[in-house]
Amino acid sequence: MKGQSGTRIEDKIQSIRKIECLIPAVLIIHELPSMHVAYMSINGQRILGLSLDELRAIGEDYHHEFFHPDFVADSIPQIMEMIRQNRPDYEVTYFQQVRPSAQHDWSIYLSTTKIIHHNEAGEPTYILTTAVPINTEHHISHKVERLIEENNLLRRNHHLFNSLTRREVEILRLMALGLSSSEISGKVFISEKTANTHRRNIRAKLKVETNYDLVRFAQVFDLI
Repeated sequence: MKGQSGTRIEDKIQSIRKIECLIPAVLIIHELPSMHVAYMSINGQRILGLSLDELRAIGEDYHHEFFHPDFVADSIPQIMEMIRQNRPDYEVTYFQQVRPSAQHDWSIYLSTTKIIHHNEAGEPTYILTTAVPINTEHHISHKVERLIEENNLLRRNHHLFNSLTRREVEILRLMALGLSSSEISGKVFISEKTANTHRRNIRAKLKVETNYDLVRFAQVFDLI
């Protein structure tokens, strides 16, 4: 298939084949709009334990088969928005957790996706993703895991946080800092009884039971 530039996608894939062994990353090309795998570098096929034909046969189940559900919920919409805007100069970068099967542990990759091919009408038809593995023995991997965890916590609980009033957000911050009801009442000029009511309401709205969960909420939403 020839694109706007006159170059066929088959020629682009062949060019990638020639240099993929020199690139310390997994290379994946998806066809649009189906998001089916059109090509994956040999190292990626080895990691997943499948041939290219087998990967192509998986079709639309590819992301659900190998990727953490939070990646599908969080990053796929960003990629689809890039495609919708049709911005070949734009890239989407994200962390993703991948595993060959449910019997394997998750591995973390730093990935970047961009449009690499258009049809003659100027519509995007293929995207390329480069996925670089994060070394689990490196100290940064633990920070990445924490970042992913916080991002997932934020996304899952954003609606709960938005249910808080401005006053409750203020009191949540003070609770996370360890202030008692008496100390909170003096800080925000309310009675201790009102402070206790706010504390109960906040815990109920956020569905938290422990102080640790409360502090995590405040951290994730940048209150402390």
